[in-house]
Amino acid sequence: MAGQSQCDICSNYVYDELNDYYYCDVNLDEDEMYRFMKGSVNACPYFNLDDEYKLARKQ
Repeated sequence: MAGQSQCDICSNYVYDELNDYYYCDVNLDEDEMYRFMKGSVNACPYFNLDDEYKLARKQ
């Protein structure tokens, strides 16, 4: 996973075509946003693997 952050493979990391950038779609409260921006969060509690083949494996 060289050069990739955990956000890059998260289903909450959404591309905004209008503004041409990615953003996290989770609504963080003020304290969570501060910790995230400061870089003191080791693992995102909202991480959800963007696994587009998940349904296909269940069939």
